[in-house]
Amino acid sequence: MSLPNFMCLGAAKSGTTTLYDILRQHPDIYIPSFKEPHFFDIPENFRNGLKWYEETYFKKAKNKIVADFTPSYFFDECSPKRIFESLGSDIKFLVIIRNPVDRAYSHYQMEVDSGNEKLSFEDAINQEEERITSDMKKMENDENFYSVNFYRKSYLTRGIYVDQLKRWFKYFPREKFLILKSEDLYSNPSNTYQQVLDFLGLSNYELTSFKAHRMRDYSPISSQTREKLTKYFEPYNVFNIDSSYGK
Repeated sequence: MSLPNFMCLGAAKSGTTTLYDILRQHPDIYIPSFKEPHFFDIPENFRNGLKWYEETYFKKAKNKIVADFTPSYFFDECSPKRIFESLGSDIKFLVIIRNPVDRAYSHYQMEVDSGNEKLSFEDAINQEEERITSDMKKMENDENFYSVNFYRKSYLTRGIYVDQLKRWFKYFPREKFLILKSEDLYSNPSNTYQQVLDFLGLSNYELTSFKAHRMRDYSPISSQTREKLTKYFEPYNVFNIDSSYGK
């Protein structure tokens, strides 16, 4: 079966679309034109089975690397176990993370633009816990329950990267993950691109084009809100990826 041996897990709003575009240029990498299959995180898709997944997205894949770019897998409670049981442990993962304050604000602005968010950013983050807790508990207790609201309104929760990585390291060893920073991608795309190729064991390939997929400019976060969120995320950001996880 032509199934993925490489996945870009997210985090959402951290540059996954930019990575998707530059990696599709390499002749040894196959990524379907539909960027996010959402097979392992949406229960009704997963129930269609691996054969459906393969025939829908990877039937034409003949390349050395076959990739699934679905950022929401990173945050999903069930995806690590489903991927491990479906594809085994011999699979590599790319995780790109972004300053969690900027990620949260970009996420919020995306939901506003989509018509899904009516609150101010400050009200949305202040009310996040009460807006998502019920659905979060349901998803934790029932793998067949999926809440769009939970993913749309979890602005801060999705920026706690350490908890998400711990979930993945229960099933896959640390060496299967390449963890990058969104800021490095945009400041030096060629270097980031080469890091990914080295991680995948692929030959050098010169980029023919680079387009930074960024949200349009928005009014900045107030200094008070930025300071508040910086302090909120600080304890989660003080960790050593290589020594702290998987224990």
